[in-house]
Amino acid sequence: MKPHPSSARIELKLRELPQLFNSMDPSPFLDRDLDADAEEFIVSWAREHPKDHELELSIQLATQPPPDRVAGVEEAVHHYFSVRAEMKRHEFRQLMRRGRLNLVIGLGFLAGCLFLSGFAVRLGAGTAADIVREGLMIIGWVAMWRPLEIYLYDWWPLRDELRLLERLARMPVRLVLPAP
Repeated sequence: MKPHPSSARIELKLRELPQLFNSMDPSPFLDRDLDADAEEFIVSWAREHPKDHELELSIQLATQPPPDRVAGVEEAVHHYFSVRAEMKRHEFRQLMRRGRLNLVIGLGFLAGCLFLSGFAVRLGAGTAADIVREGLMIIGWVAMWRPLEIYLYDWWPLRDELRLLERLARMPVRLVLPAP
């Protein structure tokens, strides 16, 4: 199989196929989690490749695996990263939901503070009234910090991680078996 011109290969060398999977996971083969070290290796190398390149995983084995396991490796890897992508999608939706709630609360609090600061001006002129007015305005704007942080900065890394997991979930997986 010839790699796609804009594809990037991740090469993983293992003694045996079970090293790819978490040995403590009792799930059936296709539903098993990847080993934490194997996952970290694959994900870290995937991050090194350009985002517009499709990925390909090449797993070189030193020992011959059972034939029934060979056929399901690609499906197991796809399933694992698909589940992780769905979890990241859920995390992204939760962040956006929390951002909307924080924005509504922040805007309401800001409106209340601005209303009270306008009311403080009417109570009198002087240093104390100025401190109360400015303090209320500052507190109101500080309440907007978290919603703005979510909508300006926090969602980017989650979206990038989701896109990476989606790329990993669809990458071709090729086993390179030892010569018999």
